[in-house]
Amino acid sequence: MAAAFEDILYEIDGHIATITINRPEKLNSCTPDTMREIETALDMAGKDPVVGVIVFTGAGEKSFCAGADVSKQREGKMGHTGPREFAPPYLTFSQCPKPIIARVNGYAVGGGNHFAYFCDFTIAADHAIFSQSEPRVAYPTSGPVISYLVRVVGHKRAREMWMLGRKYSAQQMYDWGLVNAVVPMADLDAEVAKWCDELLAVAPTCLKVYKATFVQEFQDLLGQGDSLRRWIVPDNYRDTEQKEGTTAFLEKRKPDFSRFRAAPEQKD
Repeated sequence: MAAAFEDILYEIDGHIATITINRPEKLNSCTPDTMREIETALDMAGKDPVVGVIVFTGAGEKSFCAGADVSKQREGKMGHTGPREFAPPYLTFSQCPKPIIARVNGYAVGGGNHFAYFCDFTIAADHAIFSQSEPRVAYPTSGPVISYLVRVVGHKRAREMWMLGRKYSAQQMYDWGLVNAVVPMADLDAEVAKWCDELLAVAPTCLKVYKATFVQEFQDLLGQGDSLRRWIVPDNYRDTEQKEGTTAFLEKRKPDFSRFRAAPEQKD
């Protein structure tokens, strides 16, 4: 069975629901419409009594999800510095009573990395790349997506990921505890199927209780808003740093943020 969406594919095979971001020409980057479709599909799968496990992935073999569609941001269709309506639907991932497996088939960047670590399990192809690219495109973020990562990898590694915007291999993310398994791309579907079969072999009510208990452990983080970002970011940010970050990304060059810092004093 398949449901009709514009930006995603929603399919059910037996007891497995698969949600696929279907924008490979955009590296499966997301717009607010994409996010709303993902939330709808997760809600459908969560309420469907036939579905026992959900697989979340991206179309093709190059990208799982490249985060926000920066071209839409440049066109002014993303709102001011990333409104709540564009935030990855982490609450929906957490509140869905069914286990969700991230099938990471390539780039998991920005919001794509959020998807990967808010899923219950993450299975990655060995060529997958993980990154928090936000500081390099001047996209300020606060709230649960940062706080949750701190609990998983610790303060130092979380700061490294968020403040430097480095790229990490699937193996390194496995070593840090953000990935459950790393396999060659040719074996990815078989590995995901194996995890699905194991989950479907255990008591479904137990899975619901366990997931709810794990979510409760960080429930305080999920209720956090975006007040810090809104308090710190200046009103003209979109036309200064964010414009430079977005333009540089689209022009495939390194951004120059030096002019947004005061010049150092000249030495005598």
